[in-house]
Amino acid sequence: MTAALRAPATRASSFGIGRTLRLGAARIGYETKVYFRQSDTLFFTFLFPVIMLTIFSVAFQGMGNIGANPDGSGGISQAAGYLPGMIAAGILLSGVQNLGTDIAMERSDGTLKRLGGTPLPVLSYFFGKMGQVLATSLLQLALLLLVAHFAFGVDLPTEPAKWMTFAWVYLLGIATSAVLGIAISRLPRSGKSATAVIIPPILILQFISGVYLQFALLPDWLQSVASIFPLKWMAQGMRSVFLPESFAAVEPGGVWNLAGAAIALLIWLVGGLVICRLTFRWIRKDS
Repeated sequence: MTAALRAPATRASSFGIGRTLRLGAARIGYETKVYFRQSDTLFFTFLFPVIMLTIFSVAFQGMGNIGANPDGSGGISQAAGYLPGMIAAGILLSGVQNLGTDIAMERSDGTLKRLGGTPLPVLSYFFGKMGQVLATSLLQLALLLLVAHFAFGVDLPTEPAKWMTFAWVYLLGIATSAVLGIAISRLPRSGKSATAVIIPPILILQFISGVYLQFALLPDWLQSVASIFPLKWMAQGMRSVFLPESFAAVEPGGVWNLAGAAIALLIWLVGGLVICRLTFRWIRKDS
């Protein structure tokens, strides 16, 4: 009798989960199509890291290799030096900037309100957004590596351990960035102000986190400020993958500190999830 009473509830629960996942998968396709139809999004999030890698590599190639010996031998090319930072920046842009501005605009133009009046579960909406971020970020990453390798002759890692490190730094970084993008979407008061509110802090973080400037050249106090935020740890993790081991000597403490990177990203991921849970609504409370 008890088992019979429990069976329908179990089937209903399974049906609900399956429906949520199916709707989420459908939203991923929809969100990805919309993403590639927006020219401004394509330029400022998808192609931006590739463009910046090209600009810096060409502009500074006359300065010689990074970390070269006194006689000019050794070291790595400018493109190889900038690649890890551009990968980290691409992860942040794909998650934080893309979702932060996109959801803020959807809240402002009434899209979230309309979705709130449909049977679409909130989790399916989140799956769609995060799936779109993962899909577009992987495409961006593939393009970035192809350009670095074939256009600028950057040697990619051959050790499996390096690619394992790359995988967990990327997955943890993109998950953290996507969650923070959803959380930060609450800050703009309107869709028109979304870019003005979200883009400047992200741009500043790129300058102080080892993306455009060598992290070791920054003042100690600025390094400490950057260490609070996840971009610094993503860039550091990517440097451990794509730069020679000798470059660890110029990192804080003289090591890559991958354990510290994992802990920092997990803290931001959990914090972002808590903020999303407490603040996300289909519409503003003051609407």
